[in-house]
Amino acid sequence: MFPLNRNRRLRNSSSMRSLLQEYRLTPDDFITPLFIIEGKQLKEPIPSMPGYFRMSLDLIAEKVITLWKQDLKAVLLFVKVPEGLKDNEGKEALNPDGLMQRAIKTIKDAVPEMIVMTDVALDPYSSFGHDGIVEKGNVLNDPTVAVLSKMALSHAQAGADVVAPSDMMDGRVLAIRKELEAAQFHNTVIMSYSAKYASSFYGPFRDALDSAPGFGDKKTYQMDFANREEALVETQRDIEEGADIVMVKPGLAYLDIIRDLKNSIQTPIAAYQVSGEYAMLKAAAEKGWIDHDQVMLEQLLSFKRAGAQLIATYFAEEAVKHI
Repeated sequence: MFPLNRNRRLRNSSSMRSLLQEYRLTPDDFITPLFIIEGKQLKEPIPSMPGYFRMSLDLIAEKVITLWKQDLKAVLLFVKVPEGLKDNEGKEALNPDGLMQRAIKTIKDAVPEMIVMTDVALDPYSSFGHDGIVEKGNVLNDPTVAVLSKMALSHAQAGADVVAPSDMMDGRVLAIRKELEAAQFHNTVIMSYSAKYASSFYGPFRDALDSAPGFGDKKTYQMDFANREEALVETQRDIEEGADIVMVKPGLAYLDIIRDLKNSIQTPIAAYQVSGEYAMLKAAAEKGWIDHDQVMLEQLLSFKRAGAQLIATYFAEEAVKHI
């Protein structure tokens, strides 16, 4: 009761506020996404993601050394596949000498302790730009899952620590887990994109990898952004099928989903602060409308407060300079 209780007493100085701060960011919270291209000494800017680049393997090796020195311990890999290697079956995704497989080995050679996470989905490899095999305008579930499980195994064989199916096909986590177990990859972690929404925040990412759908949209497999309870159903099923970490994507518009999951499951939760969220902050800061660094940290901390233990973010390198 006021004046016996004055809440402002505990906010009266910077030192007091620091002592009582409930959540903190550390470099261990972050996963750094990397975009990889063929070639040598190539560093291509992504216009819709200011300050972010597609890089060839030789520069990726240098990059992960720099990240490790900044105490960033996990990277999430995405490859830009040449047009001539794209088809409707994802054959190149299974190539043991493919760009993804070589990227994994390159990073592990450069920094063996770096946690290498890999995107498991067919859209970068698809001539249709969809996350699965297409037949008569439909994205097929079961044939796609068969390819995804072999794709995940090829990543594990190349040295990946974590495979991250981002496709939202039904049953793919179980199929991947069975494939890994049969090949004796018992310790390969599955980080499932369990609650991935059919969002309009992905535009800059699709520019980065030239992976926009060639027709229609992804609403028959990614989740309806109007749905909340469905996220728990999807996530629980993935956990039952063998997921070790579950992910919510996008991030800021879905903090309620992260909190719902935190209240319901014990499995570690990752959040993905996606390309559109990154681009909006960059654009607003460029206009001088907001303080870039303070808003960046406020956004990242909101993921921790909501319940995420890991945050995939394009701000990882910038954030560690301020925490």
